[in-house]
Parts: sequence; structure tokens; C-alpha cells
Amino acid sequence: MNWIKKNPVLSYFIFTFLISWGAIIIMMSINGMPNTVAEAQAQLPLAIMTFLLGPCLTGLMMVGLVHGRNGYLNLWFRMIRWRVNLVWYAIALFLAPLVFVGSHFVLSLFSPVYLPGFLTVPDGSTLILMGIISGIMVGILEEVGWFGFVIPEMRKRYSPLKVGLIVGIIWGTWHIMANDIWAIKTYSGEIPTALYAVLSGLSFMIGQLPPFRIIMVWAYERTGSLFLMVVMHFSLTACSIAFSPEKMSGWQVFIYSMSVAAVFWVIAAAVVMTDRRMKNFGKVQFESSRSESGNLSVGSSGDGL
Repeated sequence: MNWIKKNPVLSYFIFTFLISWGAIIIMMSINGMPNTVAEAQAQLPLAIMTFLLGPCLTGLMMVGLVHGRNGYLNLWFRMIRWRVNLVWYAIALFLAPLVFVGSHFVLSLFSPVYLPGFLTVPDGSTLILMGIISGIMVGILEEVGWFGFVIPEMRKRYSPLKVGLIVGIIWGTWHIMANDIWAIKTYSGEIPTALYAVLSGLSFMIGQLPPFRIIMVWAYERTGSLFLMVVMHFSLTACSIAFSPEKMSGWQVFIYSMSVAAVFWVIAAAVVMTDRRMKNFGKVQFESSRSESGNLSVGSSGDGL
């Protein structure tokens, strides 16, 4: 227990991976791996809920172990900190949809396989609803761990850019088990399974998730709102599910993933270049210890742009 308290960040990552990956492995041993897109979509809700146990349970556990009762109060205060500049809500809600719309428009000029999934499946409204419900669950349960605990802890030692990049890569790696290995039979297509696993794994580690996490850290530095991070994560997850092309496989999956990632990397680079605070260690603007001293103003507005 003392080792966990002395190494909270490393402990968080270890337990998150153990719980999430272990849960998915157990699920695969019971239900097997999906062989078709239909099977994957049918098992998706259970897979999501199973996988989310890692960051959610670990985040809550680490908050209690490291910060005690005051830590839970701080987590709650940041979660209900909703009064921020409306510009931040515009970014949180519409950044991901705009990136996906633009990416799909360009890619669909080369092949109709890249048309958004909700436009090509028999019941697009069901796919959109699945994206919305999944986005709500993922946004809340994941961010209890990422922004609820580990990112504020890392900001005590590292700059916003370094935290966003490190957590983004680890976040992408964490997704490999559920988004790559679990559904590998569904999307590998003409690519040998082992090669597809490597390429898909790399697309998670260096693809859209690291730059998106950098953008999220930037928004959090300016607002201190965990609620806003939930909204931002919701938007990304909902778009990822609703826009995902129905019939793509093999190299098409890799091309699609890296195309979307390229746009997010450009946006993240623009954020870093225009905001000097992202590269400096500086002061932790919304540190986790504030509420413990009673100085956190719940519902107050964050910085403007």
C-alpha cells in the first residue's frame, strides 16, 4: 500500500491495464472473438462496459488512497464545474464532428467505402444512438480516471504538452486490447492477422488519440472543468462509432485511421505553437489540492480564449 501511495501515477497505469485488459480477456474466453461487423456491434456494449472498469475503478481507488475524502470532494467539484466560456463548449462538441466530416468528405472522393457508416447502414439512426449512448458512458467512466486522477498528478511534475503526449500514447496503447485485438478478425481483411495487429496497434499509439489528448489537456488548463472533458470525450467517441465506415477492412482501416489522425495532429500542433503555456512547466492552474484547502470555486468560469 505504501508503494502505491509513493508511486501513484505508475500504480494508476498498472491497475488500469490489469483490470481493463484482464476483463476483455475473460470476455473473449467466454464469448470468443467476433468474426463479422454484425457480431462486433452486437458485443460492443458489453465490451465497452467491461473495458471501462479499468480507468473508472482505478481512478476512484487512487483518489481515495492518495487524497482521501478531500480528494473525492475535489473530484466532484471539478465534475460539476460546468460554467465555462461557451467557446469551450463549441470546441468540445464540434471539433471531432468537423474533423470526421472533413476527413470522410475527402476520402470518399477516392472511394465510396469511406462514406460515413450512419449513411450506409440500413438503420443509421440506431448507429447514431449507439454512438451517443456509448459516448456518454465512455466520457464519464474514462475521465474519472484520466482527468479525475492521473493527469492532475502528472501536472505536478510535467508541462501540459508532455502530460498530454505521454498520457495520449498510453491511452492509445490501452485501447489496443479492445479496439485492435478483440475485433481483429472483423477488420483485418486481406492483411495477415499479425501484420494487421501491429499496424492497428501503431495507429492507436501514434494516431488520433495522442493529439486529441493534447488538445484536451489544453482545454483543461484553461477551464479546470472535468465536466468539459467528459463532453469532449463524448463527442470523439460518438463520432468514432457513428462515422465508422461499415464495409472497410484491411488497408482501408489503416488509411482511414491515419487520415483522421493527421488532421488531429495538425490541430494539436497549432495549439502548442500558439499557446506558450503548453510547453512550459509553469503553475498548475487547477491543481487537485485546491479543494482540499477550500479554495476551489465551484461553477466559476474558466479562462477565455
